[in-house]
Amino acid sequence: MDKLKILERIKELYSQNKNIIKYLKELDNKNANSVEDILISYDFQAGSYTKGFKENPTLKVEISKNIANIINNLDDCHSLLEVGVGEATTLGNTLSFLKNKSINAYGYDLSWSRIKFAKSFLNELNIKNVELFTGDLFNSPIKDNSIDIVYTCHSVEPNGGKEKEALKELYRITNKYLILIEPAYELADNMAKARMKEHGYITNLYTSAKELGYDILEYKLLGVSTNPLNPTGVMIIRKEDVEGPNSFQGSPLACPLTKSDISLMNNAYFSEKSLLAYPVIDNIPCLLPQNAIVATKFV
Repeated sequence: MDKLKILERIKELYSQNKNIIKYLKELDNKNANSVEDILISYDFQAGSYTKGFKENPTLKVEISKNIANIINNLDDCHSLLEVGVGEATTLGNTLSFLKNKSINAYGYDLSWSRIKFAKSFLNELNIKNVELFTGDLFNSPIKDNSIDIVYTCHSVEPNGGKEKEALKELYRITNKYLILIEPAYELADNMAKARMKEHGYITNLYTSAKELGYDILEYKLLGVSTNPLNPTGVMIIRKEDVEGPNSFQGSPLACPLTKSDISLMNNAYFSEKSLLAYPVIDNIPCLLPQNAIVATKFV
């Protein structure tokens, strides 16, 4: 079923406080969450995270402090990316606690509407050095080895069964460190484990990272979590030495399908190699694979 055809029905269910992602999964009679399910669900929720932060900022600020402390204790890094940035309530606060105020920061999310709120949230914090765009965790619009520190905060979470795919893509784009602030299934009690499985959350992120042979510096509970039944862990992975400059130079943005260079032209990002264009809507680059427009005569 093409779920984009039933957004009006989903809007009605959302207004009734129904579990959208559960409804979408049941349409396909599947246990796993699809990328389309996650996109639709989170786009309808756009604005709720900013509202929730303003009503009760304590936990989010504490999580951001923890992430910033981790980053502050790593080697000198010049670029930072939050994958699944949402409304930037984590990224904005993390940046405010970083020692390096000139770091080049990036963030992407599946949901265009969440990026819209993220831009407003960062503007309220008077944070300017961030580039935001839409993107897919499994088809990241980022070049190989181009970001010194890549981190996630509960964005790999809903992709149960796709742990290795997610790890490989995140590892591809990082240049030095991958920091995963995600549900710690292995460190959870039985009740929390059952809940994670019921919601289609990740259950073997740590095991997958070990099987892939990654250099795991640390894996433990973060010490603070928004839900005791979804305990937050932190896994720090150091990437093996990358050939070339210590830090990537230039724009890390790429065509999500071919990983080739893209340039901003006429309200779109265009790849001369792939001959695909990606629109920019309300100053938000739309860099999901499904946003690609075949434009062989663009230039």
